Amino acid sequence: MATMSNDELIEILSWLPAKAIHKLKSSSKLFSKLPKTSYFVAKQAENSLKKDRSSCFFIQRDDILTHNDGLELHPLPGEELSSGVPENMLRFIASSRLKILSSSNGLLLCVHRSELFIINPATCYFLYIPLPNHLQQRGNLHSLSMTLECDSDDYRLILFDNEEWSSHFDCHVYSHKQGAWSLRKNRFFAGSRNLKFNMPVICNGAIHFISDCSRYLAKNSTHFRPYIMSYEISNGDEDENVETKLLRVPKEARRGSHDFSCRMNIFKWGEVAGYQTICLVRLRKRVFTVWILTNYESNSWRRILKVRVKGMGLMEQNPEIRGFTVLNSDLVFTTKKKVYSYGLCSEKYMVLSKICDHRCDSRFVHFIPYSDTLRPCGIGAKSLRPYF
Repeated sequence: MATMSNDELIEILSWLPAKAIHKLKSSSKLFSKLPKTSYFVAKQAENSLKKDRSSCFFIQRDDILTHNDGLELHPLPGEELSSGVPENMLRFIASSRLKILSSSNGLLLCVHRSELFIINPATCYFLYIPLPNHLQQRGNLHSLSMTLECDSDDYRLILFDNEEWSSHFDCHVYSHKQGAWSLRKNRFFAGSRNLKFNMPVICNGAIHFISDCSRYLAKNSTHFRPYIMSYEISNGDEDENVETKLLRVPKEARRGSHDFSCRMNIFKWGEVAGYQTICLVRLRKRVFTVWILTNYESNSWRRILKVRVKGMGLMEQNPEIRGFTVLNSDLVFTTKKKVYSYGLCSEKYMVLSKICDHRCDSRFVHFIPYSDTLRPCGIGAKSLRPYF
């Protein structure tokens, strides 16, 4: 049988999550050096981007500022032994009351009062990020809309801010490679409704936000019904064609959307007809409905699921849904004490699985998708281990 070369072995190992790589360090001298080898670290992070799948998820309670037990990390089914972060790292994030704003390629964008940090919880490193000048006097950043996007050789922070009572927002972008914030020329138009700025979805070079559903606009208003706004971020700022685009939610989703029980959110779905797309999940009167956007230009949606919560097979009596998301083509949701997944495609379609128990005793909990990588936080990053 042919012997595998070191290069071939390194290629295979670079597809593993960070936790699995760290567990192999004691196996050989080669393995012990890999997590500190620049080429391997970059390769592992790049391969994780190519997979574009979450291996874990954080759940975080709404009132994280007043509770230091409101953060948990759980692996998805099949990832229990290979993915995760050190327990003392989780305790540090929770006890410090850091709020996770966003996650990308193994890095977390976190805020603590008026300070921003990039953290890699798998390697226990962090990097302080300077604020834009106009925000440096603010005492609390928890209400800001900010998200993190990684590519193979840089990462960006995208911030939408409005200092006046207006539907137009400034877009500030921080490039780690450039080490500076820049203000884009083209402003973002949010429409007349409040957007869920804390739940952005980046897909096909644009950032998307869904509006709320509450009834506070006149029926003849253009924005009477909920909608999605997208804003291109991949094009250079010199492109004058960059603009905000309004996407209508499906007609079926608009019906009854003003009901107080209606909650609608958007998530990244995956590939449809060769293009990445988003999906829409609505929970109304204890009924889940899911659509995927099949054609961006014509604003066409296809419904893939409609099911009553009581018909999903849960053993709990009258379960209260505290939060939901879509991860790797599964609907993932929490009740008061448990987390479940419900298949949305292929052989797992409409199959219910319990993922874990949780202890986030909050009316609403937020999901943050996560995949553990070795990706560096950047030049100047420091170890968090002395703080444990």
